Amino acid sequence: MNTLNNRFIFMLFCTVILASCERQAPTELRGKRPNILLVIADDISYPHMGAYGTKWVKTPAFDMIAEQGILFGNCYTPNAKCAPSRAVLLTGRNSWQLEEAANHIGFWPQDKYPTFCEVLQENGYAVGFTGKGWAPGNPGNKDGERRLLTGKPYQKRKLVPPTKMISPNDYAANFADFLADVSQNEPWMFWVGGHEPHRAYEFGTGVSVGGASLSDIDQVPSFWPDSDTVRHDMLDYALEINHFDTHLMRIMAKLEEIGQLDNTIIIVTADNGMPFPRAKGLQYEYSNHLPLAVMWKDGISQAGRSEKSLISFVDIAPTLMELAGVHENQISDLDMAGKDMLDIFANDKQHDRSFILLGQERHDYGRPQNQGYPIRSIIQDGYLYSYTFKPDLWPAGNPETGYLNTDGSPTKTQILNMRRRNENAKYWKLNFGKHPQEELYHLTNDRECMHNLAQEDVHWERKEKMKKLLFAQLEKQGDPRVLGRGDIFDRYPFHQQSSFFFYERFKEGEIIEYQTDWVSPTDYETEVIQ
Repeated sequence: MNTLNNRFIFMLFCTVILASCERQAPTELRGKRPNILLVIADDISYPHMGAYGTKWVKTPAFDMIAEQGILFGNCYTPNAKCAPSRAVLLTGRNSWQLEEAANHIGFWPQDKYPTFCEVLQENGYAVGFTGKGWAPGNPGNKDGERRLLTGKPYQKRKLVPPTKMISPNDYAANFADFLADVSQNEPWMFWVGGHEPHRAYEFGTGVSVGGASLSDIDQVPSFWPDSDTVRHDMLDYALEINHFDTHLMRIMAKLEEIGQLDNTIIIVTADNGMPFPRAKGLQYEYSNHLPLAVMWKDGISQAGRSEKSLISFVDIAPTLMELAGVHENQISDLDMAGKDMLDIFANDKQHDRSFILLGQERHDYGRPQNQGYPIRSIIQDGYLYSYTFKPDLWPAGNPETGYLNTDGSPTKTQILNMRRRNENAKYWKLNFGKHPQEELYHLTNDRECMHNLAQEDVHWERKEKMKKLLFAQLEKQGDPRVLGRGDIFDRYPFHQQSSFFFYERFKEGEIIEYQTDWVSPTDYETEVIQ
């Protein structure tokens, strides 16, 4: 690490020690117009950052932001897949309020739903991004030009990554290029979209390159087999998180170098859970519960604290618009579902944060007639209640098309092969089997969502109360799924037209032409699964 980074680390460490002397946040934060840096990883589950106590993931930059800001313990994306999750974050609207943008690999509705990046640019901010913005999908056009949902792209700078599967994007250098284009005294907003730790990985590099040991992992989730294969897979995932964090460190050092660290609000999170079975693409803790740390030295009161309030991705857009001084009428016209977090930044909580909503529609393809897997959920008082509208469907996608809503991985392959060899079908059932229509989990005691309480009499009253609140809120928000028009989500086209009616094309023998690039050939089931 160079001298600048060493000096930067020492500066932050000293500030932690002298926390009692830090400046207090102003009582009125609206319109402060700070610079905004949003850093979003691709597929990290809570609590896989060092600041949360996970020892086998090394994230010194994220940990420093938590030490100098706020570490959030209950941040959730409403929809655990890249494109719909990012659409929620960008608009402050839940995915069922976003028409085509509720789906993965889809289209952004024409001339609708401005992103906070677009709104900030209209209000005098310089806006840009590097890496992955809103994707995958087609953002459409506005006023005859392609919409830049996350701002002007900065993608030219490359480096040699530590493994062949890690992106060569030099996020920090591209950020420096953006800063060079910003006029003096012009506020800016920059989106750093890390491609890590999205698959694919180079198997075994967590050990061979990262220097980790299989024994570093204190516990493998109980819905996966505890094997060397799975542990290697987890450490390969950790290596990519570490790489993501090194760019964050370089970015922070750049801000300190140019004197803009104090007046920049830095938000670090991920778009959805880890790319493993029973995580990304479903609706459990490992799917939707995400890391979040926020640092803003000029604005956050009592830095270094942990925040337990329920936070949804819909809360980020209104927060940033309020801070940027966007006119209240313009914010109101956007009809966002989220609540700004200014009260939390000032350590003076006013908003009701007693529950949050989750939901998904069509993620990847692979089911008959382009069907998605519609779920709606609510989290309240430490419990997760989920309602599945079509429990006869396969949650991770049809077996014969390779369970396409779960990325190919050594972990996935081992679980499938264990069932095929009649070694153990328990893990297959947990990760790929069908779900009951109603599920209720006590997250405080059952973070892995293994013990479904929905049919237990002692929990009947709680379940019914949460269900009633969930459906009342969905109706209030105009959710087509609860208003009897939910199949519209399955009729929206794919951005990649070869994806349309993938299941039917597959059954007709066109798999070679239309095979996906994120599923292993061994994932496809050649026998009928009941």
